[in-house]
Amino acid sequence: MEPQVVDRPDRSRYEVLAGEGGTEPAGFAEYFLSEGEIAFIHTEIDPRFAGRGLGGLLARGALDDVRRRKLDVLPYCPFIRGWIGRHPQYADLVPEARRGRFGL
Repeated sequence: MEPQVVDRPDRSRYEVLAGEGGTEPAGFAEYFLSEGEIAFIHTEIDPRFAGRGLGGLLARGALDDVRRRKLDVLPYCPFIRGWIGRHPQYADLVPEARRGRFGL
């Protein structure tokens, strides 16, 4: 089974599931959700899954879901911020007035 990204609102994080059967959490992106905004605060990939591109898959999956939900993104997490910087098609998720604060 291919890795997949799922939202775990009860844990305030997106998880990327991989491993045997695609059910093992391989990493997560923690967030704080408030009034139409989602602030990403920390992203982590389990070292056992390093080098498989799961961080990028996690970022893309989370941001695609955020776009679908029409939320503004505040990328306080350096990983998410850097990923958006390398994928400018996602920069529009960050409110224009706040992009400078995040170097976008």
